[in-house]
Amino acid sequence: MFAAVIGIDVGTSSTKGVLSGLNGSVLATATRQHDVQRPHPGHVEMAPDIWWQEFCSLGRELTSAQPEAQVVAVGVSGMGPCVALADEHSAPVRPAILYGVDTRAVDEIAEWTTKLGGDNAIIARCGSILTTQAAGPKIAWIARHEQAVYTRAKRLFMPASWLVWKLTGAYLLDHQSASQCTPMYDIEAQTWYRPWADQIATGIDLPRLAWAGEIAGTVTPAAAEASGLPAGIPVTCGTIDAWAEALSVDAHNVGDLMLMYGTTMFFINTVSEPVRTPALWGTIGALPGTRNVAGGMATSGAITNWLRDLFGSPGFSELVTEADAAGPGAHGLLMLPYFAGERTPLMDPAARGVLAGLTIDHTRGDLYRAALEATGLAVRHNIEAIESAGGRIDRIVAVGGGTKGDVWTQIVSDISGRPQVIPQETIGASYGSAWLAANLIQPIAASEWNPPARVLHPRPENAANYEELNDLYRQLYPATATVAHALARRQEAAGSRPE
Repeated sequence: MFAAVIGIDVGTSSTKGVLSGLNGSVLATATRQHDVQRPHPGHVEMAPDIWWQEFCSLGRELTSAQPEAQVVAVGVSGMGPCVALADEHSAPVRPAILYGVDTRAVDEIAEWTTKLGGDNAIIARCGSILTTQAAGPKIAWIARHEQAVYTRAKRLFMPASWLVWKLTGAYLLDHQSASQCTPMYDIEAQTWYRPWADQIATGIDLPRLAWAGEIAGTVTPAAAEASGLPAGIPVTCGTIDAWAEALSVDAHNVGDLMLMYGTTMFFINTVSEPVRTPALWGTIGALPGTRNVAGGMATSGAITNWLRDLFGSPGFSELVTEADAAGPGAHGLLMLPYFAGERTPLMDPAARGVLAGLTIDHTRGDLYRAALEATGLAVRHNIEAIESAGGRIDRIVAVGGGTKGDVWTQIVSDISGRPQVIPQETIGASYGSAWLAANLIQPIAASEWNPPARVLHPRPENAANYEELNDLYRQLYPATATVAHALARRQEAAGSRPE
């Protein structure tokens, strides 16, 4: 027998698990696919019970994959910040409202920004202004629109903290997740800011705060029976998936930028001093003493999935080959990737996707190329916003499922003009959760857990083409925003799409 750890991460489109040795060796992986619910335009939800069901299914599969491996610790992470309200017994009172892809609380954002003294007061206390990413306005939305539901709500969970509760019975939340519960967390005092938290989350018993790598508790006998894990082994507090992913590739040092390719695109720049700007999110890091400036797109891989479905579900490798053949500029196509509004740096939930330059001569390869280039242009926009705000980017580390194959990542490097480090393992946040679990047993540096495999460099022959495309991209949003906002209002008025 030899010691091993399990890391499990709840994502937007799937829950993923990994069984690892204490040295980072990958022994087994497993995935469970799921869908989010979109009951109304701008509403994105998921039932917390799904998170536990999939955790148990993955736990049983992973523990049986290597019978000679003795699981000695468990790490968890999940998408966020989410709002999963539960009653005093921790039973969910409604589906969880997901992170910034859910844009329902725009009225609450405006109202609470005024109540609390404006953007400057909120960003000084919390590190970020109120946006669709913030958990606070979503709690306020439930209190206003679902009063009967809210009266039953006594506890606040996110995917990682929900799994911790189910595994150990501990009710807690990590500091990083709490720092995205704007305006409820004081980013300097690193604690709940009661004068605002008690107003916006009236009646909610907010969880105790801990750090991602701390022991939350141990697996109870009931949880062991449900999940197949050994009873009594330690469980990490856990954190939000992007931060776990940054830990998995040692991209949490000052000057590092973690670039996560997935259903959405996410950016985390570790900084030495607080960075405050209304275009990005200032947060606490996953580990004590660390700070970040972060950003995120509302859609990236979600667009390529959507296109694939429209094309009749051909293989992704086939589409990527066609996109590669289309070449830089996609034969004169330009896309705005704002298919669910946009998070940073626009902070515009009413932004919408645009595809400009279409002719009847364009192919699906051109459209797919335009989507990949749109995400690359948005990455560049965010990188420039981070540096303009005072962030320092010395190294970019690419992670996530989108790093498999080089076409997408090469396009991003070509457009941004930045090299990207590709780590040895790109499994994702579950691998970072496993690293946190391994460190409960014996210390191992992240640089040893998952060393770099190679560096992808921008190709200079494409620089001029993409400079011109970037100029056009930056013009296209302001040129179409009025029309896009009017169409967003029409979509909201139309309500849910009939089944």
